[in-house]
Amino acid sequence: MADDKTKRGARDRSTVAAEEKYEVNYLMQALKLGRDDAEQLILKYNGNRQRIEQEVSKRKHR
Repeated sequence: MADDKTKRGARDRSTVAAEEKYEVNYLMQALKLGRDDAEQLILKYNGNRQRIEQEVSKRKHR
């Protein structure tokens, strides 16, 4: 079944789906990441948007 983009709950916003190109692209733009880095972070944190953002924030403060 196709992803219904009209249904946008908090549950959908809390994760990033690696198989959805538009979600990976948004993450890349929002956090200023390359595709490989974004995909590795998604896999490492199982798509958990909050943990991905925390990791990127730590990197920028170094």
